[in-house]
Formats: sequence, C-alpha cells, structure tokens
Amino acid sequence: MSEPLSQPQPSLTGADMVAARARHWLDRARAMRADLDACGWTVDLADDIGSARWFRGLGGMLGLSLAALSFWPDFTAIVAAPAMPLDAAARDEFRSQMIAPLALGADSGRRMGPSALVVPLASAPERPLVQLTATFSQGDSFYSLLQRAGASASDADRAAALVAGTLPPGGLAPGTQIDITLGRRSAPGAPRPLDRVAFRARFDLDLTIARSGGVLIAQPRPIAVDATPLRIRGTVGASLYRSARAAGAPIEAIQQYLQALDQHLSLDTAIAPGDTFDLVVSYKRSAGGESQVGELLYAGLERGGRAQAQLLRWGGDGQFFEASGMGQQRTGLIMPVVGRITSNFGARRHPILGYTRMHGGVDFGAPHGAPIYAVGDATVAYAGWHGGHGNYVKLDHGSGYGTGYAHMSRIAVSPGTRVRAGQVIGYVGSTGLSTGPHLHYELYRGGQKVNPLSVRFTVSNQVDPAELARFKARLAELKAVTPGAALSSLAPTQASVAAAPQREIDRLD
Repeated sequence: MSEPLSQPQPSLTGADMVAARARHWLDRARAMRADLDACGWTVDLADDIGSARWFRGLGGMLGLSLAALSFWPDFTAIVAAPAMPLDAAARDEFRSQMIAPLALGADSGRRMGPSALVVPLASAPERPLVQLTATFSQGDSFYSLLQRAGASASDADRAAALVAGTLPPGGLAPGTQIDITLGRRSAPGAPRPLDRVAFRARFDLDLTIARSGGVLIAQPRPIAVDATPLRIRGTVGASLYRSARAAGAPIEAIQQYLQALDQHLSLDTAIAPGDTFDLVVSYKRSAGGESQVGELLYAGLERGGRAQAQLLRWGGDGQFFEASGMGQQRTGLIMPVVGRITSNFGARRHPILGYTRMHGGVDFGAPHGAPIYAVGDATVAYAGWHGGHGNYVKLDHGSGYGTGYAHMSRIAVSPGTRVRAGQVIGYVGSTGLSTGPHLHYELYRGGQKVNPLSVRFTVSNQVDPAELARFKARLAELKAVTPGAALSSLAPTQASVAAAPQREIDRLD
C-alpha cells in the first residue's frame, strides 16, 4: 500500500514568529527561575526570617551588592593634550572669548591682544569741560561741595562768598541740585577752574555764578511767583479725606485740616456725609510751573448752609481760633477730652489694687492718642511722670483752682509755659496704674480735690478791638478767595501760547 500523503503545514506570518519566540524565551526564564529556586540562592527575604535559607539569601544579596560597588567608575578628570600648539597671540584670542561662571565674574575681563599697529599713548587727552550735578546735603557747606567737585580753593571760596552775599545763613535748602561746569586745566595735575554754577536758590530766585572777564560774578534771576492762597471746597462723601483729595486738595493740607478740626470737634460725630468742607492753605506757584504748599490758614465746616466750624490760624504761635468765639466770653463745663464718662468722682473699688478707696477725679474713656485739652487759661505747674498717674500734667488756673490730667501717652507741654483754654496739652494713653486708654481728670480747689463736674470755668476770648478788627478782616479776606483760583492764576494765555517759538520737532510733524 502506498503511504498517506502528509498534510501541508500552514505558513507562519512575522507576527506569529515573534510571538512564538517570545513564548520560547519566557519558558526558558521560568525554567531558570525554577533551577535557582531549587538551588536556594533566590530567597524572598520577607519569608522565613532567621532560617539558614534566609541567611544564605542575605549573603547572596550582600555579595552581589559588593560586586556592583567594586565596578563603580572613577570620575577623575582626564587631561588631554591641546589639539594644536598655542602661541601668545592665539592664547590672548581664546582668553578674550572665554566665558566663566557667574560666581567668577562671568567672563575673563581680558581683551584681544594688541596687534603691531597699536601704539600706546604717553598720556590720555582730557575733556575741555566737565559738567556735573551735585546735591547740597544737610550740614554741608558750599565751599566744601565745590572742592569735592574738583574746583580750585580760590574759585570755591569766591563762589561761596557770592552765595553768602545773596542768601541768608542757612538759606540754601538741603537737597538742592547744583549744576557745576569746570573748565580746562592750566597744567597737568592742576585743579580745574570754575566756569559756571547754577541752582535754584529759593522758590522765587535762580542764581548763577559765571566767569566774566576772568572773574566770577553772581547773576540772580528773580522768578515771578503768585502767592494767592489755595481754597478748596467740596461735599463730604463716605470719607472726608477721599472727598478732599478728589476735590484737588494737597495731602499736607488735608492732614492739617483734620488736625485743626480734631482740636475743636469730634471727627467721629461732628462730620457727616453731605457736609461742606472749606479749607484755605498758603500756596505759591512760580512762572516755571512749580508749586509749593504751605500751612493751613483756614478750616471751615458747614452743614445745611450753617457754619459748624470757622477756624482761623492767628498769632505768632500758630494757634487756631474759632471765629464765632473770638471777642466773646462764655461760662460752662468744658470737657478735657472727647469721650464718655466711665467712672465718677467718689469712693469706688480700684480695678487694679482690688480694694475700695476714694476716686479723686473723673475718668473719660477715649481712644489711645486722642488729644487732651486745657479746660481754661492756666500755667503748667507740673509735666512729667507722677507715680500711679503715669504721664501727668497739672495746671494752675489761679484763684486757688488747678486741674490734673493723668495716664497720658505723650505730654505736649512743659513746666512753666502758659496755655490757653482748648489748647492741646497731651494725648490719651494708659501709663501708670491703668487698665486701658483713658483720661483721669482732677480738679483742685484750695489744694483739695473736688468733683470736677461741680465747677464751671469762665473762658474769656476778649481781645484788643484793633486786633479783633484785623482778625475779622483776615477772615473775610480768606473767605473771599475763589476756590481753585490759585491753580490758574499763572496759566499762560492763548495769545502767549500762539506766540511761543515752535520747536524743531514740532515742525517735522
């Protein structure tokens, strides 16, 4: 019989061959794993801890680790010979292109080596003129400033004498910028001659010291200045400060305005949205456009068309006086601080000492730093530390009366000075035996403490009729100033703008 024909084998694709080879290597890996397990060298160190098999596996792991560490590479730098020999010129070229780490200066600082065409100079030429700007500092002198700039001693002395003849002693404000021009030296190493010095000597004066005919002369140039006071009026919104700033009031003027009102009114209760604020400050504006804000002259507050405060700065000490009370006399109970009574005169249990004793005054609760006012005209008999009273001021009002003010954070008067009714003598604090910021106010009659609320002081603002007339005239003068007029008084007119010379850059447009 004939043999049966064999069946044809199916052809394998590339993917089948790869899969078959992968299965073959996987089977060999499993076989090797089984052989190693049988030898006991591949041990799971988490099982059967402490047995002989576990220690054998641990030894194998340590041996393999030591073998791996023994092949750790060496990182010693390998010194290689340069690709080509370098001469001096090539080395200079490479150094000029070198980049170093930032910590070493980022570059070498060397330049390309000079060629044969470079000829060194015997001496470098100097500038014919040196122009610089120096700043006059506190405690400096004009002579020292010019000498530091490089002027000769004779020129510096001559210029300082010219400045002293134009300005009073101490008339040059610290921070003044001084433009200095020095001329050519007469010989190498000699000081440069002073050709020109120019600076703003005062708000209304430019001063130039220039050389004319070999001699330094002063050339003052007055500057037109408008001294019309600046008046700002507006309506109080959610914040008086923000409303005044929105109306154009300078920051310094607003601060002075709030301080003036705070000495006569309570800023927490006396000012409400819808009120009208009115302030006048001394104001200077030069023809060059610079402005200078001075001190507050008038502080006003209106509500519903009626004046709530009309405070005018008057007298040599710069105090503010209420216009409605000037020249009048009033009698009443004057409170030394804006606040509420927290403890009355009489026996009480002391909050710190813990026992009952006589409370010889009245306590007013007020925020820390609130101003404290004299209740009447007086002389300061004592001002300083006074035991449990802390910072303490005692006033002598005459006729056997005196008042005391304790626990101040800061004292604003000194012993022997004369104070007026309503003048700030200190500020609320919590010094001495005190549990919090407040004012302890005492009243003495014949040297004995009495209830401060039982005595009414008579405050007299009577003044000389002539002085009263001047006061009222000054008040009327300031209230007649048009709001914002000082800001436009020196503005150039349309005709002057048209007549101004046209700049070259404008002609190119």
